[in-house]
Amino acid sequence: MRSLRTKIAVITMSIVLAAVLAMSCISLIFIKQTEHHRSDQVMLLLCEAGQRNLEYYFSSVQKAVSNVASYVEEDLDGVDDEKLSAHMERVRRHFGELATKANGVLTYYYRIDPEVSKTVKGFWYTDLDGKGFKEHEVTDITQYDTSDTSKLVWFTVPKYEGQAIWLPPYLTDTLNVKVISYNVPIFWRGIFVGVAGIEIDYTTMAEQVESIRLYNNGYAFLNNRQGDLFYHPYIDVANLTEETMPETPDGLLSDSTFLHYTFENVEKDAVWMPLSNGMRLNVTAPVAETEGNWQQLIPGIIIGAVCVVLAAGLFVMFYTRRISRPLEQLTEAAEQADSGNYDYELTYENDDELGKLTRTFKRLSGHVRDNIDNLNKQVFIDALTNVKNKGAFEMDLEKLRNEIESGKANQYFSLGVFDCDDLKAINDRYGHDKGDIYLQSASRAICSVFSESSVYRIGGDEFSVILRDDDYQNKEVLIDRFKVACDRINFVTDNEWEKVHISMGFADYDPIHDGDVSDVVRRADKVMYENKRLCKESKKHKASHDNKQTK
Repeated sequence: MRSLRTKIAVITMSIVLAAVLAMSCISLIFIKQTEHHRSDQVMLLLCEAGQRNLEYYFSSVQKAVSNVASYVEEDLDGVDDEKLSAHMERVRRHFGELATKANGVLTYYYRIDPEVSKTVKGFWYTDLDGKGFKEHEVTDITQYDTSDTSKLVWFTVPKYEGQAIWLPPYLTDTLNVKVISYNVPIFWRGIFVGVAGIEIDYTTMAEQVESIRLYNNGYAFLNNRQGDLFYHPYIDVANLTEETMPETPDGLLSDSTFLHYTFENVEKDAVWMPLSNGMRLNVTAPVAETEGNWQQLIPGIIIGAVCVVLAAGLFVMFYTRRISRPLEQLTEAAEQADSGNYDYELTYENDDELGKLTRTFKRLSGHVRDNIDNLNKQVFIDALTNVKNKGAFEMDLEKLRNEIESGKANQYFSLGVFDCDDLKAINDRYGHDKGDIYLQSASRAICSVFSESSVYRIGGDEFSVILRDDDYQNKEVLIDRFKVACDRINFVTDNEWEKVHISMGFADYDPIHDGDVSDVVRRADKVMYENKRLCKESKKHKASHDNKQTK
């Protein structure tokens, strides 16, 4: 696959394919999440509606029994038979008024513990046919062990728990009717007296929960915080025992409103809402249904992706031909230029990137022959100080020599030579690494002042600069500025290798007396050495004077 056109086509089609697949996957994920979110909201709305209906159903019963329990405990003034009998009649009237106002009441009762009174047993009213409450013969509690909570649960469980409680569905021993009940234990001065409660028809409650349906296999059920079932459309809750009670699925009792669990090897999503009686109303459906029919979109998306890729491939193969032709011409021209042949023809002239590239290549190749030698020589940089090195200095001197010989108008220049004093002493005393820092500091000082001119390192401790144009005209100002710069550097540091002690000499080109550029270099070098000699004599004189002052 050496053809650029083929590579562009393959790469472009690969990108298009990847983009189409990515967008398809993102679309499917988005559709799936949207459908899942919509399903969660539908289940939540159904659950909230069911909660409101069941709360209306349960709360009226709970309030009625709680009201009776409060009345009973306030009305009790003793537990002897005479007081209990009078108390029972008052409660009978009060309870009857409240029970008729509650929703779905099947029976209501107030029973006395035989341990408190064997004579006063209490009362039990039933409404099995919907024609009104009738007093029913009470169950003989003495026939049961009231410490056994598996029997006579409406009495034994509240007594054992010592608090109001909703009981799971059970079958009444006397009426043979499936019910759930709310029962409140009655105490007088810390003594358990009996139980007041209401039983409601399990079928009525089941019908309300059963009416909550969604999708094909979604349904609602009731349980409590421990996972015990109160109603399930596919489980006979009333006849469950501890052995037959199904295990609560992991995740079903989470505090989160939205649940995810597995039941009978089926993944399910669910929402739940709490009821005031401690139950939880759950609305659930299989994940396969809550996520909608997004899987059915996959074949259509695949077909669409294939069509898009094919169309993109045809377009790319056609369009890349327009690009590859001028590129082929440029490639051929570059190969000829590489072999030293710059005589070739490039015909592409459109005003686009390829046209600009073609015209630029023409201009570039036109300059290559003239500038290739100069380009090779311009990389002469001193590694330590990052200024031009001696080779670059000699090359630029040659240019000056050619300008002078050719008689160009702007041939006046000044050449400066700098020598770093005491480099050997710093190397011997502090080490060559500190000597390198000394040279770098000197180089920065020279470059900072003579920033518009070329600076060269022409020896171990020698630098040079060629001043032309404005720098040539302002030579004296720059020299004074350089002295000030050195004094400023020396003032702010106590490290000898960071100070700058430089002797310098400048010489202007004189077309009358200077036969060659090298004459200017020699004169500048001579001035520099004279400057160095005067500096040494000045230091000796100052040192001698300081010694006399000390004595």
